[in-house]
Amino acid sequence: MSKKIVVTGIGATTPLGGTVAESWNALLAGESGTHSLTHDWVERYQLPVRFAAEAKVRPDQVLERPVAKRLDPASQLALVSAMEAWADAGAPDVEPERLGVDYATGIGGVWTLLDAWDTLREKGPRRVMPMTVPMLMPNAASAAVSMHFHARAFARTVASACASSTESVANAYEHLQLGLADVIIAGGTESAIHPITLAAFASMQALSKHNDDPEHASRPYSVDRDGFVMAEGAASLVLETEEHALARGARIYAELAGSGVTADSYHITANDPEGHGARRAVLAALDQAGATPEQVTHINAHATSTPVGDIAEYVALHSVFGERVTTIPVSATKASTGHLLGGTGALEAIFTILAIRDRIAPPTINITTQDPEIPLSVSGDTQPLGDGPQLAISNSFGFGGHNSVVAFRSLD
Repeated sequence: MSKKIVVTGIGATTPLGGTVAESWNALLAGESGTHSLTHDWVERYQLPVRFAAEAKVRPDQVLERPVAKRLDPASQLALVSAMEAWADAGAPDVEPERLGVDYATGIGGVWTLLDAWDTLREKGPRRVMPMTVPMLMPNAASAAVSMHFHARAFARTVASACASSTESVANAYEHLQLGLADVIIAGGTESAIHPITLAAFASMQALSKHNDDPEHASRPYSVDRDGFVMAEGAASLVLETEEHALARGARIYAELAGSGVTADSYHITANDPEGHGARRAVLAALDQAGATPEQVTHINAHATSTPVGDIAEYVALHSVFGERVTTIPVSATKASTGHLLGGTGALEAIFTILAIRDRIAPPTINITTQDPEIPLSVSGDTQPLGDGPQLAISNSFGFGGHNSVVAFRSLD
């Protein structure tokens, strides 16, 4: 594979802001998107976890009402972020048959599914909406983006839990290399802050229980970390070959230099404690980028703030970078955004791109006392990346043993 793949547009709607710029500025300022939930169902179901990181701007405030009412919130968020990314890329003039969509979600239209179940039980089958299935299906977001932009090359969906949207970016890289499209909209979305998901994740001891201090609940690498924070949102990237981008005079953010996708085949929820699959994914991304571990200048870590997961990722990174891993600036941005599940990888890919553009690693907030077993170079303040060429990786790992890593390179 020899084509250079570049990023020409980015869009996001997150717990920190309704756009990329708002989210990036809030991230750099050390803000948290996590708050106590005020929905009546929190008390009704006596949920043990009563906070989450909801999208700061509701998507139905952005989309036209006829469009929004036919989409699950997850698809609404996807379309909002894709619209921003497309406009940011200069709305490329591309034949529909040469425009593709690689999109992702971890869960899909959970709100639509469970609202329909409530309607069936309470009001009977005749009151269930005819659009229920098209709204709940996992490929609905990909389809919505495809139809909005008339993308006819393909509209593919990845569902690999929390690795989903990083894998969608990896797929876009391969599809562009294969010449299946000239331009691809890639990304991921999630809107699953629902009583059933909060209850289920809490039941498996995966969520933080800091109900008294939600803004500081996500604490990657802290000795007192106790789980992740549920979040929602979406992020989209416009990707194309450098040749195509230059021919149309596009502004280029960075090169998508490589990607790696592996499987642990270890446990349905737990990471491989030795980090073998994660290690192979990092090395595969660097190999595809034609780079060595010594060239990496920044890492956006998966870092969900779970006691076991954070250590497993460190073990994997140490096996790749050796003792140098303690000096590479690392950002654990879920401390600010919460965990967007299937949408988180694309968002963190955007944060990685902006980090190498601005030569600054975002802060990792909420660290109380850093776990001595995870001696990474993290800080509650921003960290400079220095001058010269930048090569950064973004890691995503998901239930089922899914590992996905993408590498971005500055163009200087």
